[in-house]
Amino acid sequence: MDLVQLIEMIGESRTAALLGLITGLVFGVAAQRSRFCLRAATVEFARGVMQDKVAVWLLTISTAIVWVQGAELLGLMRSEDARVMAIPGSWSGAIIGGLLFGIGMVLARGCSGRLLVLAATGNLRSIVSGLIFAVVAQMALSGWLSPARDYLASLWITTGGQNVDLLSYFGLPKISGLLIGLGFAVLALILSAQYRIGWTRLVFASGVGFAVALGYVLIFSLSQVAFEPVAIKSVTFSGPSAHTLMFFLERDTILGFDVGLVIGVVVGSFASSVLAREFKFQGFSDTSRMRRAMIGAVLMGFGAMLAGGCAIGAGVTGGSVFAGTAWLALFSMWVGAMATDILFDQSRVAATV
Repeated sequence: MDLVQLIEMIGESRTAALLGLITGLVFGVAAQRSRFCLRAATVEFARGVMQDKVAVWLLTISTAIVWVQGAELLGLMRSEDARVMAIPGSWSGAIIGGLLFGIGMVLARGCSGRLLVLAATGNLRSIVSGLIFAVVAQMALSGWLSPARDYLASLWITTGGQNVDLLSYFGLPKISGLLIGLGFAVLALILSAQYRIGWTRLVFASGVGFAVALGYVLIFSLSQVAFEPVAIKSVTFSGPSAHTLMFFLERDTILGFDVGLVIGVVVGSFASSVLAREFKFQGFSDTSRMRRAMIGAVLMGFGAMLAGGCAIGAGVTGGSVFAGTAWLALFSMWVGAMATDILFDQSRVAATV
C-alpha cells in the first residue's frame, strides 16, 4: 500500500500521525538502548573528559547528518524545504533560548527528549519535569509567555525570509555535508574504540540519527502527494510536546505528525525498557532536587520555543540540514550546560571535599 492509498483510507492527518508514530518508535527504542543524552555529554566534556557520553552524542549527530544528507543526494528529501530552513530564523532566539535550555537541562538532569524517554521507563521525576516542560512550551507558543518569546526572537533575525544554509553560505558543494557527517562519525568511532563502547550501544546510537532522517523522508514523501500543504519536519520535542498536551486537553485538536511522534517515543521507550528489564519506578530523593528539576523544566520549555527547537530538534534535526540558527542554538546549549555544571555542580562537589 502506498501513501496515496493510505491517505484515501484514513485521511491526511491520520497518515501524518502514523508516520510520526513510526519515527517515534524508532527513536524511542534507539534512544533508550543507547542512553543518548546531550546533558550527559556536555557534563562529561565540562569535566575535562571525552568518553562514552560524548562518543554516543557524536555518533548520533554524525549519523543524522550522513543519513539526511545522503537522502538529499538520492532525491528523497530537500533540505531547503525543511521547515527550519524555509522560515526566518532568529539569531537572538538561538543564543538566548539555547543558553536557557542548556541551563535548564542540567538542572533537570536531562533534555526534553531524554525526559520523555525516561518517563516511559518509569522515571516519575521525568514525568513531572516533562509535564512542566510541555505546559511552559505551550505558554511560550501561544500563551502568556508568547509576547516575551516574540520580542526576544525579533531582536536579531535572518534576512531574506528564510534561515541561513551554512553549506551555501560558505560556498561548499552539497556533498560536503555528507563528508562533514562522516568526519564526525570517524571521531566518534575513535572515542568508542578508546573507551571500549559495545557495538550494540553504537548501533542504537546510530539509530537515533537514523530516526531523524526517517522522519524527514517520510514527511517529505507525504508532502508530495498530500492535498493540503505539509510542513517538512522531523524529530523534535518542543512543539510536539505542547501539541500532544493540547491534543489530550482539547477535543478539537488535530491529530498529526507531532502527536504520533510523541506517542511513538513513549511506546518505543517503554517496550525497550521492559524487554531489557530496565523498567523501574523512580522518584525524587528530596525536595531540593524536585525544586531544581522544576526550575530546569521551566527554563527548557521557554528556551526551546525561543531557540527554535530543543537539543534534538535544533541540535540534531536542524543541524542535520545545516540551518544556521540551529547550529548556533546547539552551541549555546553546550555553553549554558557546561557553565551550569561548572558553577553549580562541580563547585558544590568541591565544597564538600
